[in-house]
Amino acid sequence: MPPSQKKFKLAGHVLTLIQTLGSSTQNWKAACGVSGKQGPTLRAQWLGKQLRDLREAAGLTLRDAGEHILRDASTISRMEAGFVPARVPDVLELLNLFRVSDQVVRSALEQLSRDIWRKGWWDGYTGWIPGKIIDLAWLESRAEKFRDFSALVLHGLLQTPEYAKAVMWAADKDVNEGDLELWIEFRMRRREIFDRGNPPEYTSIIDEGALRRQVGGPEVMRAQLAYLLELAEHPSLTLNVLPFTAGAPASPEGAFTYLTMAEPFSDVVQINTEGGAIY
Repeated sequence: MPPSQKKFKLAGHVLTLIQTLGSSTQNWKAACGVSGKQGPTLRAQWLGKQLRDLREAAGLTLRDAGEHILRDASTISRMEAGFVPARVPDVLELLNLFRVSDQVVRSALEQLSRDIWRKGWWDGYTGWIPGKIIDLAWLESRAEKFRDFSALVLHGLLQTPEYAKAVMWAADKDVNEGDLELWIEFRMRRREIFDRGNPPEYTSIIDEGALRRQVGGPEVMRAQLAYLLELAEHPSLTLNVLPFTAGAPASPEGAFTYLTMAEPFSDVVQINTEGGAIY
């Protein structure tokens, strides 16, 4: 991190901006990282990839795996692609077939297979919220820590309802009010991870431009900045400001979120694009 980046709690940016405010597209779903298409969940794809890697490492074919759990080869192929969610008993039997003895790996994959079938609060939005955004809520609930860089607007987990509404409405002024409120509700519920007993470590780097841009007008922005000051006091959150004087950022392509997951899963980077969220 460049020395010119300032610790958010110690920076004068926010208080100065609040005082200043006191005196004074794209389709909205695409802007929020949504393509509108439903597909296999990241959970199912992740489990499928792990099973495929273990099968190949054991030198077994799709047919070998299918015969062991009384499925055909095409079903195993779709399972490994995430299109057919693997059931817990099948996963355990496949791990036995693949001679996986590492208890950490076995426990993690068993838990993941249970997560696929267990309903979290985010699954209640299926059909209304695209799968990739539901995947993000699941990832955030399982991440040990995550970091993000906010360029044009603040990260969703840092937004007030009014700020979030202004961002979405600016992207599509014809959006249905009911859909908009549902999206705001979903985004606000994602923040509940900071209220649990073991919240993840969260570090955010905010470009100064995102703080100075008056999203929603002076009143909305003043309330948003005040909320950031409250968040800065949370023990698991670290908020930093990347000032204009820092020059070119290390991520000139724009915003991203980096999630650190528990073993045996690899870390995940999430980027929003016009075509939807990419992991």
